[in-house]
Amino acid sequence: MSCSASPAAATKTWRLSLPADAPLFPRAANGRLELVPYLMAGYPDRHRSIENGRRMAGAGVAALEIGIPFSDPLADGPVIQKAGQAALEGGLTVGGAIEIAAAISGRAALVFMSYINPILAYGPDRFAADASSAGVAALIVPDLPVEEAEALKPVFRQAGLDTVFLVAPTSTDERIQRICAASTGFVYCVTLTGITGVRADLPAGLDALLGRVRARTELPVAAGFGISRPEHIAALKGHADAAVVGSALVAADDPLPLVEELLAACG
Repeated sequence: MSCSASPAAATKTWRLSLPADAPLFPRAANGRLELVPYLMAGYPDRHRSIENGRRMAGAGVAALEIGIPFSDPLADGPVIQKAGQAALEGGLTVGGAIEIAAAISGRAALVFMSYINPILAYGPDRFAADASSAGVAALIVPDLPVEEAEALKPVFRQAGLDTVFLVAPTSTDERIQRICAASTGFVYCVTLTGITGVRADLPAGLDALLGRVRARTELPVAAGFGISRPEHIAALKGHADAAVVGSALVAADDPLPLVEELLAACG
């Protein structure tokens, strides 16, 4: 099976099959939680990132988050930082990450996670068009606050990319409302202050934070940072609509068994 595909050859099947304002996945119902696994584009190498992405996307997940490596990833913990650095040392570029997305697309909704500098260096209009043509449905930019996104949000939306903004535990109700209003596809709720990484327990007060967010949007709300275990999934049921799992999967030699274990816990 070939592990390369050009963005021009890919089709925007996922987002074009949905109404323009449709959420990327459903809100939770009947005690179920959706799963959004993460992979770093180009890690451990191009071939295996494509194969891992295809296998995870085909396992029944709601969406697959694909990280674009960056040299100064302020929100990422040591596992994802190391993976990103390895991908960069292996020669992965923004264009290469888009090609990897194109090679994975068609199996689940794809969400790019990129810091703003790689997008600006590539060119926002070009990035949005190429990512959309590769089958990417949504974009998370963790260092682009909603207050600074007004110029770029129309560029992404015109290309068919949902814009997903992050709510932090420190966000006020007013700011949560602004983030929810600006987001499309889903809203990303960061479970803790600090960086990504595996944690033993989810933080106290998370249920209340998720409740504040869900009360202010009809979009699905995904919880991310520190989620890695079936018991975390169980704790999120009834409070979040999806769980984003990153570091534990990036650290695994084969991420699929953990994805399957977490999916089983999702219900």
